[in-house]
Amino acid sequence: MKFVMVPGGWQGGWVFDRVAAELRRDGHHVEAVTLSGLEPDGPEDMDRPPNLDTHVDQVAGLIDRGDATPVALCGHSYGGMVIAGVADRLGDRLDQLVFIDAYVPDDGDSCWSLTSDRFRELFMAGARADGRWVAVPEGLDPRARPHPLASFVQSIRLGGTPGGALGRTFISGGAWPGSPFVTLAERLRDDSDWRVHEIAVGHNIARRDPQALAAVLGALPPASA
Repeated sequence: MKFVMVPGGWQGGWVFDRVAAELRRDGHHVEAVTLSGLEPDGPEDMDRPPNLDTHVDQVAGLIDRGDATPVALCGHSYGGMVIAGVADRLGDRLDQLVFIDAYVPDDGDSCWSLTSDRFRELFMAGARADGRWVAVPEGLDPRARPHPLASFVQSIRLGGTPGGALGRTFISGGAWPGSPFVTLAERLRDDSDWRVHEIAVGHNIARRDPQALAAVLGALPPASA
């Protein structure tokens, strides 16, 4: 299977390194994306932060330039917003959508509207310096970079239901302080269109249990099966 992986806030494609290594060992192709503005050397233009549209365009372009192999598109946390936007455009190029403790938006939602008060306060506190970039929270990897506030607050535009046979999976990190995803996971468990798995290690599943995450991803059945 071909996986394209989109990280959450402040992080780059590096967060999936150990997950990707496990999947590649089993013969899968993996491409982990570092979203615009989150590059290791920092953004090219600090005065023009990217927004959600920028990130959707970036990932959609990557998939559109690829071969015809159906993609399992995975997003962690904020990355759920991005993959939802990509699926709305390119549903016919995808086999799976996988939300890894991630936001699952409807039309008009934003990361801001879907998240918890804890994260809204974190976004605002982190953006006080310039109103454009949200500073890296304490405890993240040293490779993490300030995240563009615009991408957290912009509403997504979704035109319809992507890909009739598209598989949908939610992977929960379990309950953790301030999680916006516990109620979401419970709701999706009752939805026959979704598969729900739990890896109860907290929000950063790729860092805390890459083997378990890779095992769940590697076992996903093709949507057409």
